[in-house]
Amino acid sequence: MRQRLAQGFAPKMRPLPQKKSGIVGVLDIGTSKVVCAIARLKPRGASDVLTRRTHAIDVLGIGHTRAHGIKGGVVVDMAKAELAIRQAVDMAERASGVQIASVVVGVSGGRLASQHYEAAVRLTAPAVEEFDIRRVLEAASTYAVGDGRAVMHALPVGYSLDGRRGIGEPCGMLGRELGADMHVITADLTALKNLVLCVERCHLTIEAMVAAPYAAALSSLTDDEMELGVTLIDMGAGTTTFSIVAGGHCLYVDGVALGGQHITNDVARGLPARLADAERLKALHGAVVAVSSDEHDMLTVPPLSGDSRDQPHMVPKSRLVTIVRPRAEEIVELVRDRLKASGHAGDAGRRIVLTGGAAQLQGLADLVARLIGPQVRIGRPLGVSRLPEAARGTAFAVTAGLLVYPQVAGLEHFEPRRRQAVVGESPNYFGRVGRWLKDSF
Repeated sequence: MRQRLAQGFAPKMRPLPQKKSGIVGVLDIGTSKVVCAIARLKPRGASDVLTRRTHAIDVLGIGHTRAHGIKGGVVVDMAKAELAIRQAVDMAERASGVQIASVVVGVSGGRLASQHYEAAVRLTAPAVEEFDIRRVLEAASTYAVGDGRAVMHALPVGYSLDGRRGIGEPCGMLGRELGADMHVITADLTALKNLVLCVERCHLTIEAMVAAPYAAALSSLTDDEMELGVTLIDMGAGTTTFSIVAGGHCLYVDGVALGGQHITNDVARGLPARLADAERLKALHGAVVAVSSDEHDMLTVPPLSGDSRDQPHMVPKSRLVTIVRPRAEEIVELVRDRLKASGHAGDAGRRIVLTGGAAQLQGLADLVARLIGPQVRIGRPLGVSRLPEAARGTAFAVTAGLLVYPQVAGLEHFEPRRRQAVVGESPNYFGRVGRWLKDSF
């Protein structure tokens, strides 16, 4: 695993065979909380709403605890972060009755970024073969590894044949030159290495590392939204990330190092209040749009000393709104500017889905509709059964998306993938048939 990161590629998992069940463990390591979920993925029939999913997700157990040693989605204290991960994993294993040895990890920090690469190869035969597709994808991904960066996802967006674009599946088609457009998501290599080290110290193997905005999109978007174009904004505690999805493909991800924790800090300074009390007031009464009754609604702020003998003080709700609104507007405006600069906004900028814990702020959807796009909805995990009531909200969209990810892992391409396939390749026909039977049934 460390070798893969040294080569510039984050860990990559094998796709889950369509006719096979499996147990999956996931780990969502955020600034405010660490979540571990264990689920059974079972082959499913066709769905009218989520046609891209091949498996039903049955959650067996989930555990979450307050995060420590994490800032902006990046490990800043190895010992504290390791303890939080161990606690979340232990809770999930006790709830499910299943012990896990490996996990799919969500990544929200490390300065996520997108690049697009194009490549073309001459065909060796009249028709496109699987070998040609591997060659062109490998050629496109070769340019992706930069100094100090690691490739998290290499997603083929589309193919071209003799210059004709818009081809979804070129295998078997006739032509002379095959081209590919690749969307590559990268992150800081050092941040990923420290995250890998922290998880491995908990005696867990990392199956894959998934960008948080991509994971949230997998769990919260319908097939129609993914086809027509939509922007998903995941507002976490330490970071706010977004992904642009259109034509069924993730086209762009980006983020800003601001989130709900920064709003909490503003509340704590402005009232003043302890951080725990500021978080509670923000969660229960925080809003970004003022109403006439706010001047008369009084909130109780516990004393900053924490001593019960000291008297709490009272503030109108309007005071809380004046503290929360400027930071919320700053975050939304920064996302809007990044969205415009991406060059991929188009129709996707008109449809917005909000996820993440900070997305629950009252009036935030109206603020986003005013500053970015007119069609805004709150996104929650879709198609996940036996999810506890407390985990069905926007704050657990990334966790649910990590459970969806094994179904789409096979859509990606990584250079090490070919080398692994060659090492494990059976030299005879019967060996290949045996492996196909094992994977399919």
